[in-house]
Amino acid sequence: MTTTTIVAQHVRRTTVAQRHPKILMGSLAVAAVLLSLYSLSVGATEVSMGDVANALIGNTTDQAAQIVVDFQLPRVLLAWLVGVALAVSGAVMQGVIRNPLAAPDVVGVTKGAGFAGMLLLLALPGLPVFAIVPAAFVGGLAAAALVYLLAYRRGATPVRIALVGIAVSAAFEAGIRFLLVQNPLDVSAALIWLTGSLFGRSMSSVLEILPWVLVLVPLIMIWARKLDVLGLGDDLAAGLGEPVERTRRILLLFAVALASAAVAVSGTIGFVGLIAPHMARRVFGGRHLASIPSAAVFGVLLMLIADMLGRGLAPPLEIPAGLVTAVVGGPYFLYLLVKTGK
Repeated sequence: MTTTTIVAQHVRRTTVAQRHPKILMGSLAVAAVLLSLYSLSVGATEVSMGDVANALIGNTTDQAAQIVVDFQLPRVLLAWLVGVALAVSGAVMQGVIRNPLAAPDVVGVTKGAGFAGMLLLLALPGLPVFAIVPAAFVGGLAAAALVYLLAYRRGATPVRIALVGIAVSAAFEAGIRFLLVQNPLDVSAALIWLTGSLFGRSMSSVLEILPWVLVLVPLIMIWARKLDVLGLGDDLAAGLGEPVERTRRILLLFAVALASAAVAVSGTIGFVGLIAPHMARRVFGGRHLASIPSAAVFGVLLMLIADMLGRGLAPPLEIPAGLVTAVVGGPYFLYLLVKTGK
């Protein structure tokens, strides 16, 4: 029996989406595009769909159309990229750790990136957003490396990675709170970024995360079958010829890089990397060649809805997208915790 046959038998589920995956995936993608177009008209300034159409065809002589190009369009594009990055990162982490509760914000990556970015913001007030990118990226990588080193005992098992990740995340959260207490007069900009928001972002933020998504997501898709093999368990995966530890390290590195890039440009938006992969598995089944791209689409939808609600619920007040995802994600996390504990 071949490796592919064993994996297919292990992850097989009977769902409507698996019988017609292209139709459902196409429908979700169309829904994301339509939601994006409508989102361009939502905000403190009244913008009609005609203004949106003018902006998209390049006619920006009207002030409302100019607002769409300068302010709304970068937010929508960033919602796509951040949603894809967080969702795919979460899907990889859940596949590697073999735990539906794993996500960048649960195992410490998001908090590590947030701590590093906040430290830089407080050390150098008034720093432009793009300067946070390297700090957040280094913080996320440092958090992941710390988790892996602490979990390593002749190999890093999924259970140890998950447990150590939760502890490291709590430690970085304590560090963030310490910074807030020690710098009460300089925290306004840091708090806005820390909460997670697409407010005030420009095309430069889009260009900062775009290369990461364009390079890492295809690489992860190439390695998707290896995630299926890892899902069989370390012993069986090794018996099938898979270098388990090496594969786990590389996939975790890809996931950490994606999550860190997302945090660097949008702040610590939580629960997208937890909810989107779980929704994808429930709808499309457990095979990662299907669940990873579908998780990306669900991540885009979650980010678009969160950002649109943040802009449209109480204009001109701007509710950070991270608060919206937390309101939805917190109860969902508790639901998953209760379900997996049964």
